[in-house]
Amino acid sequence: RNTGTEPIHFIYYTPLHWTFNKWFVPVLFSGDSYEIQVLFSCSFVGIFPATLAFEFKPDSLSSNSFHIVRYIEAKCVTSLGRLLEPVTPYKARSVYALTADLKCQIVDGQPPDGYDPYLVESVITYRVPAYVNQLIKSLKQRTLLESPLSWENYTEKFQLLLYLEESQMNLDIKRYNIPNEDSKFAVLKRDKNKKLLVLEVPGVSENRPSVLRGDSLLVQPQGEKEVKYRGYVHSVNLDSVKLGKDLSIIEGIKFNVEFTINRLTIRLQHRAAEFATLFGLRSVLFPDETPSHLKPELPHLKLFDQQLERNPEQYQAVQQIVAGSSRPAPYLIFGPPGTGKTVTVVEAIKQIEKTQASCHILACAPSNSAADLLCSKIRDHVDECMVYRMYASSRDPKLVPAHLKGCSNLVGESYVYPAKEKLMEYKIIVTTLLSAGRLVSGNIPSGHFTHVFVDEAGHAVETECVVPLAGLLDAESGQLVLAGDPKQLGPILRSPFSLKYGMGVSLLERLMTTSSLYQKNEGVYNNCFVTKLLRNYRSHPAILKIPNELFYDGELQACADEYACNFYRWWQYLPKQDLPLIFHGVAGEDTRESNSPSFFNVAEVEVLMDYVRKLLQSGRKKGLATIGPKDIGIIAPYRKQVGFIVGSVEEFQGQERRVIMVSTVRSSSKYMDYDKKFSLGFVKNEKRFNVAVTRAKALLIVVGNPIVLNTDDTWKRFIQYCKDEGGCTGLVQPEKDDYEVVLRLSALYISIEGHDKTYEKVVEMHESVVQQQLDPEWRNDL
Repeated sequence: RNTGTEPIHFIYYTPLHWTFNKWFVPVLFSGDSYEIQVLFSCSFVGIFPATLAFEFKPDSLSSNSFHIVRYIEAKCVTSLGRLLEPVTPYKARSVYALTADLKCQIVDGQPPDGYDPYLVESVITYRVPAYVNQLIKSLKQRTLLESPLSWENYTEKFQLLLYLEESQMNLDIKRYNIPNEDSKFAVLKRDKNKKLLVLEVPGVSENRPSVLRGDSLLVQPQGEKEVKYRGYVHSVNLDSVKLGKDLSIIEGIKFNVEFTINRLTIRLQHRAAEFATLFGLRSVLFPDETPSHLKPELPHLKLFDQQLERNPEQYQAVQQIVAGSSRPAPYLIFGPPGTGKTVTVVEAIKQIEKTQASCHILACAPSNSAADLLCSKIRDHVDECMVYRMYASSRDPKLVPAHLKGCSNLVGESYVYPAKEKLMEYKIIVTTLLSAGRLVSGNIPSGHFTHVFVDEAGHAVETECVVPLAGLLDAESGQLVLAGDPKQLGPILRSPFSLKYGMGVSLLERLMTTSSLYQKNEGVYNNCFVTKLLRNYRSHPAILKIPNELFYDGELQACADEYACNFYRWWQYLPKQDLPLIFHGVAGEDTRESNSPSFFNVAEVEVLMDYVRKLLQSGRKKGLATIGPKDIGIIAPYRKQVGFIVGSVEEFQGQERRVIMVSTVRSSSKYMDYDKKFSLGFVKNEKRFNVAVTRAKALLIVVGNPIVLNTDDTWKRFIQYCKDEGGCTGLVQPEKDDYEVVLRLSALYISIEGHDKTYEKVVEMHESVVQQQLDPEWRNDL
């Protein structure tokens, strides 16, 4: 509409970067308008944008033409998508630090059954020093952080990194204090069994905030200044926590709630970093790169798992570990996905227990689920009375597998901890890395454990890995075995400083990247110190191909059972028959809701659910393999997307499913630098990509925006492979020669004619082709 007083010539309009069409129309006099009709049709869900340029020229011959640019989009959404769309827009939480009164009395509540005051009190507090908050101004501390990790600065540097991590954890958890901008004062309610109090905490199921059984929080009645009550968490439910009843408070009145982190895990790592020096673990943590000892004679073994006889790499690793060929240096099992590293670890443990009468073995993993798997496999051939599964009191008793209760410290609904003399009678103790700290606190002598095994070692912070070593393993006579994959996900950290200065590198990865003992020499590893497992027993060759090329030097061999990995070679919904691999392009939108900073993508959920329905229905048809929900794994990198579907990358590491679907979520390039800096999402995180795509046995379906994903070299290679092999469907990525479409990722080009000159105006854009809404500033500039 011409809202001015002078006539304007409407010269043409065009969708930018697509077919150029001129539309000559009459002059628009003052008050006149011209209507443009847009027709839209599509065959799949998503958001479809168009940028329109309109050129006008004033009636005056001396005036230059000018442009108006408008952005329009059409959204194709199903009824499911409507239900999942955000109700309220995302708004970042502010930090609500409740005012601290140094004279305020803290009244303790009732801890849960099995609460472990001994372990808590036996570890030095390691409070964050004041200088940590002034770190940027401290040249000395900055120099320490920027220095390479060495034996000389080991304790000091790791303790500084732990202080930085704790400072960030404290800052993060304060965002959930009540009251805040979203919630009013808290009200405690009586639980049904009348022994506990219930506190509503929206988001606790998403680990926002992260609260575990045994953690504590402070509650303070409104208006009260002299007393705070410490409530211990007895259980965590979907949107609430249950606290011990004897808080000596009146139910129903309003409270402030202050969340606190559980410092015990941090303190255990501080002690481990300190004890590493005290107990002289140099030869373990920084092994001599010119070992002088001769290669020991390898034993001939009668294997418990006879399938290992057909796998020379697994058999060799077990032989070397039993012979102690690397001692005192750690022995590493480099286990790419599906190659059986846990099976190898368990076989080595069983062989040592059978052949070495004086052995005592400590088997650890970063998580309870991984430790449970270790214990279950060990129990297959070892007497129950020789194996002890030790849980921390924070472990929900309901999650302890029934078949492990008989050899664990769970008695009824409570955990018990035997005297050290009783513990030292067991041949094999299985626990998490941090729970092994109880053995150090219990004064089990250094050297009692002849072997320490750490499975999934690449997933642990180095100081976590040192907890079962420092104070328990003799540096010269003991044997450390680390099993994992440095090409998969590393430790999870919160502080950008701890990430920047190396804490995100596990002990396994550090040894493999900095020590010549664990690196290839003339294309091969020294099998006295490291074995790389090469035979993948999980995935169809088409699924394994790209990860193998990108991360494993093309050395992996597809050895999966042909019948199992070929279930879906002829599935009717495959873009190409005999290729059980789909990349489904979706022009979705990554959005956030309310106070959750986690992203989700409704369009991708719609596509995924459609595939789930097709899979479950296909299983009922004659001639196709029956499939149930437990056979399907759906992986997403953001907790909110997980809320709409299931599974996340960290939780899926070490697992597998017959069918894996991956939701990449990202549909905008706006946050990709942020993701890269903090190791979030799939884009710009090759380890997360590797974990996700290597979980599938027989069918892999990846849903994502090809234009955004193609900005990352790893994803670009994967998508190009799918395209070359005929496995792409949905939104198609632009052809290489479709230069102008690709340019929409980074710039908007507008041609302006006047005085026989042509000018190009380039406006930088931070949004992708599927979501390039122009900023108000850019719009004004245009």
